[in-house]
Amino acid sequence: MTRSCGLDFGTSNSTLGQTDARGHPVLVPLEADERTLPSVLFFNFEDDQLYYGRAAVAEYVSGADGRLMRSLKSVLGTALFADTTRVKKRRLGFGEIIGTYVGEIKRRAEAALGHELTSVVMGRPVHFVDDDPVADGDAQGQLEAAVRAQGFDEIAFQFEPIAAALDYERQVTGERIALIVDLGGGTSDFSLVRVSPDRAGRADRSDDILATAGVHIGGTDFDRLLAMSRVMPELGLGSRTLDGKRHLPVAPYVDLSTWHRINRLYDAKAQRDLRSTIREAQEAEKVKAFVALVEERLGHRLVGAVEEAKIALSDQEVVSFSFKVRDHSITTEMTSAQLADALAPSIGRLEGTIGETLRVAGIAAAQVDSLILTGGSTLVPAVAGRLSALFPEAEIVRTDVLGSVGLGLALEARRVFGP
Repeated sequence: MTRSCGLDFGTSNSTLGQTDARGHPVLVPLEADERTLPSVLFFNFEDDQLYYGRAAVAEYVSGADGRLMRSLKSVLGTALFADTTRVKKRRLGFGEIIGTYVGEIKRRAEAALGHELTSVVMGRPVHFVDDDPVADGDAQGQLEAAVRAQGFDEIAFQFEPIAAALDYERQVTGERIALIVDLGGGTSDFSLVRVSPDRAGRADRSDDILATAGVHIGGTDFDRLLAMSRVMPELGLGSRTLDGKRHLPVAPYVDLSTWHRINRLYDAKAQRDLRSTIREAQEAEKVKAFVALVEERLGHRLVGAVEEAKIALSDQEVVSFSFKVRDHSITTEMTSAQLADALAPSIGRLEGTIGETLRVAGIAAAQVDSLILTGGSTLVPAVAGRLSALFPEAEIVRTDVLGSVGLGLALEARRVFGP
C-alpha cells in the first residue's frame, strides 16, 4: 500500500492524490463522490459542530449562526496570520485552523483508502508573498508546521505549476516547451518547462525547469474587483460626505469585498464606526444598507453571490445581480465587458509576469509549443482571450482545472517517497 500522497491545499478548492498499482495518479474522493473539497470551514454556533467544504457552505447559506472561514491560504506569510478569530469563547489562530482543515482531508482520505498516510508532497505557489523572500519562507514554514501537526512524518514541497506540468507530460509524444499557466484562487503562477516522455522518469528535472514566476493575483482578487466596481457603489462607495468635501472611506468597502478580511467588519468597534458614517453620508440609504449587511453578517454570502455572477459571465454577456438585505435590495447589472474593464489592471500584471518568465528563460513567445491552462480563473474569458492572443501559435491545452495539480503532486510523491 502507498502511504505517500500529494496534497493541493488551494485557496478555493483542495485535492489529495495518490498513484495506483500501475503508477497512474488518481484523486481520492473527499466529499461523497467529489474529488475536490472546497477550502471552507463553518463553525456552527447552534449545534457546536464544525463543517467542511460543500457542507460548510450549505450550513452558512441555510442561515445558521456561526463563523465561516474561507481563503485561508491567503493569510500565509502575511501579518494576518498572527491574528486570531473568535469562535464562541475560544480564540483560534490561523495555523490551528489551517491544520484542522488539512487534518480533515487526511482523515477522509485515509478512511477512503483504508490505511494511514505518513508522507506528503504539498503544493505551493511560486510566491506566497510577492517581492518578499523572508515572508515567502515564513509562509512555507507556517504551512509545513500546520501539516506536520496532523501526523505527516515526511513533508516535501513542489511548485503547483510544475505539478501541473508533470500531469500534462503523461500525454506528450515528443519534446515540447510548455508554459504552465496556473491561475488559482489566490495566486497566479507561470512556469516554462521542457517536457518529453523520455524525461518523465528522471529523478532530477531541475534542468527542464527553464523559468518560474508568480504574482499574488487570483480568483478571489477578481471577485473583489468585480464587487468594488459593480456592487459596492450600490452600498455607498464613491459617494461624498454631506459637506461635499470628501468621499466616504474606502477601506470598509475593500474589507467587505475581500474574503479573508470580512470578519474584521464584524468587530463591535468597526460596526460603531460604520453607523457613524450614516450621519455623514449624502447617500445615507445606501450606507444604511451597508451597515445592515454587516450587522446581519451577510458579507461572505454577498461575495459568494458576486463570485457566482463572475462565473456566469464566463458564458453569458449580461448577468442581473440582486441581493436582499432586510428591506433593501442591492440590484445592478454586470456585463462581460465591465468584468474585463474591472480586471484590466490585474490582467496587465499577469502579462508582465509572463513577460518576465520568458525573459529569464531566454525564450520568445513563438518558441512556446503548448500553453497549459489550469486553475479555475483561466475560464474567465477576458483572461483566456488575452493569453491566447499572447501565444497565437501555441497549442492551447485545458487540463482538469481543479485536479491537475493534485495529480501531478501524486506523481511527485511517488518519485520522492517511492511507490
